[in-house]
Amino acid sequence: MLREHIARDTEIGRKAKPMMASGNLVPDAIVLDMIADRLSQPDCANGFVFDGFPRTITQAEGLRRICSQQKFGLAIVLHMVIQPDLLMRRLTGRRVCKAEGHIYNIAELTPKRPGICDIDGSELIHRQDDTEPVIKARLASYELQTRPLVEYYTGRGLLTAVDGMEDASVVTANIMKILDEAERPA
Repeated sequence: MLREHIARDTEIGRKAKPMMASGNLVPDAIVLDMIADRLSQPDCANGFVFDGFPRTITQAEGLRRICSQQKFGLAIVLHMVIQPDLLMRRLTGRRVCKAEGHIYNIAELTPKRPGICDIDGSELIHRQDDTEPVIKARLASYELQTRPLVEYYTGRGLLTAVDGMEDASVVTANIMKILDEAERPA
C-alpha cells in the first residue's frame, strides 16, 4: 500500500518514500491511518490479508483497535521463518515487473527471457530497496521493532510459524493449508 501511495504521489507517499528508500520504517501513525482507511473499503468486508504489517507492537495494538471498531476478528498471524543469508539472497535477487508487479528472482524464479516479464512482456526492475545496504537496515529494524511481535502474537494464540526456507511453491501450499484449516470450525 505504501508503494501504491508513492506511485500515486499522495501525501503519505511523499512522506514514506525517503524513509523506505533508506530502509527505515514509516511512522506508526501514518501507517495506521492508511490501514484504517483501507479496511473501510468494500472489498475488505469479508476479510483481508496483510504482508509485512504490522511491524511494531504499536501497529499491532492499532490494528487490534481498528479491527474491533470495524467489527473484524483477527484470526491468524503467519510468521515466515528463514535464515538471514537466504533472505538476503532472495531479496537482492528479486526483480519486479514494471507494469503489473509480477515477481521473479534471478537465481530461483527466472523469467524465460532475461529482464522481461513472462506474463505481460514488460521490463523487470530491481527495486531501490532490494539492495544489500537497505536490506541490512531493514533486518536491523526487524530485530529491534518487529521481532517482539512473535511473542506478542504467540501470547494471544494467533501465531503460526511457516518454514520460509522451502521453495516458493511449497511455502505457498503450506500457507494455503494453514489458512484453510483456520477457516474450518473447530
